Amino acid sequence: MTEDDFWWCIEKATNHQNWRANLILDNGGDTTHYMKRKYIEKFKILKGVVEESVTGVHRLYQMTKNDCLPIPAMNINDSVVKGKFDNLYCCREAVIDSLKKTTGIMFGGKQVLICGYGEVGKGCCSALRGMGAIAYVTEIDPICALQACMDGFKVIRVDDAIRIVDIVITATGNKNVIRREHMNRMKNGCIVCNMGHTNSEIDVDSLRTPDLTWERVRSHVDHVVWPDGRRIVLIAEGRLANLTCSNVPSFVVSITACTQMLALIELFKAQPNKYKGDVYLLPKKMDEYVASLHLAGFEAQVLKDDFLRCKNAFLWRE
Repeated sequence: MTEDDFWWCIEKATNHQNWRANLILDNGGDTTHYMKRKYIEKFKILKGVVEESVTGVHRLYQMTKNDCLPIPAMNINDSVVKGKFDNLYCCREAVIDSLKKTTGIMFGGKQVLICGYGEVGKGCCSALRGMGAIAYVTEIDPICALQACMDGFKVIRVDDAIRIVDIVITATGNKNVIRREHMNRMKNGCIVCNMGHTNSEIDVDSLRTPDLTWERVRSHVDHVVWPDGRRIVLIAEGRLANLTCSNVPSFVVSITACTQMLALIELFKAQPNKYKGDVYLLPKKMDEYVASLHLAGFEAQVLKDDFLRCKNAFLWRE
């Protein structure tokens, strides 16, 4: 699918002649912003938005900060089951699968820089360490940085690690985390890939200059060659490696879809004025319900009676 195809699909979905949407289920915020910008009157009568990505949630919070979100929005990304399974556990498997399929690399002894230690970064670090790689973490959030330290990872600046690492993985959801100035200093053969949501974490546009040569090696793998012969291996042109080069396990799809559907139902059936033009977290009871539905696949038993006894004893002691 080209970028033009992408926007054509959104246009048809938001402005179809024979039907009218009453909710938006979004991933990244593109549909939400497109409809708000082009069809504001239709946007205002929606019952709400359900958003599942880091980037999309950030954009919604920015809209509330600027007081320009006229309808309620449900933040699925920060729900416990979605955050853990879609971000941590899924990416823990997908990062290995993506890099193996595209490069055939052996991870043992490789030095890897993971940019970001949120749920996606945690999953990547866990998987790579399990494969024998030496993982470094870069962070701007002191809490996430402290978590990385307590998990046994070296927290380091990008500028200090970029010359020595064999693989660079972005997992921040921010823009231009890895820039041309960094890629100019990478070692020959360094693999660069993106596991965060936005496709702008790696400044790929800065590599499209006359002095650099692009060589398509195979599907989703490009060598970008510098004048001195040094090259980097760019995965999926900076797009999401876990979606472009791997598959999302059906179990994770089930958990995320259940969470999204419950949020859609909640917004659709909500009494007037229960939710206003703001961003809301998924109620905890819905998180627990989604988790309980999927426990059967593990033949797990939740000790409800013991939990209630402990809870009541705790309340009594208070």
